[in-house]
Amino acid sequence: MAEAESIIGTPDIPEAEGHEGAEPERSDGAGAPDGPAADTTAAEDGEAAVDRSPATRRRRIILLFCVAVLAYLLDLGSKMLVVAKLEHQEPIEIFGSWLRLDAIRNAGAAFGIGEAFTIIFTIIAATVIVVIARLARKLYSLPWAIALGLLLGGALGNLTDRIFRAPGVFEGAVVDFIAPAHFAVFNLADSAIVCGGILIVILSFKGLDPDGTVHKD
Repeated sequence: MAEAESIIGTPDIPEAEGHEGAEPERSDGAGAPDGPAADTTAAEDGEAAVDRSPATRRRRIILLFCVAVLAYLLDLGSKMLVVAKLEHQEPIEIFGSWLRLDAIRNAGAAFGIGEAFTIIFTIIAATVIVVIARLARKLYSLPWAIALGLLLGGALGNLTDRIFRAPGVFEGAVVDFIAPAHFAVFNLADSAIVCGGILIVILSFKGLDPDGTVHKD
């Protein structure tokens, strides 16, 4: 009889052991929701949703320099054409008196401001270029890449004039030619700088940083 009971009772032992071993599995399962919940919180903070891989940063830097090169080449080409065809000539009317092409040499900043501080504006332009190059090291935001590219291209365009045009190195006068009615004469580099600055202001108001982080205030 004892032998029969021992034979019948032996299958219950593995079940008990299996039941005890299953308790950690239930504990792991109960903790599983904590993982997704933590990920969701991180995503809500604007951190987990940002792709900060090296490939993403390379693409943003490439975009920044592509925008900068395009803005620079358009500015440089337009100035060369204006100097060759329009300088010392009568202004060309585009929309009557509302918009004309009129070549002038500007020793000041954008829109003819501060002509007595040519060297200072040259230093500021060079500083802007250095700051943009430093920001590019942590650049993951596409809109910021476009904005910084516009700033970089515009700064390089006017800096080229400062260095290579008369009356001398770092004192050169910038070529301006876009002359709206009742407004200062400017060039494509000035336009790129203003557009890039406006975009940066908009991105800042939206709480978007160059590294892609979004601040929800």
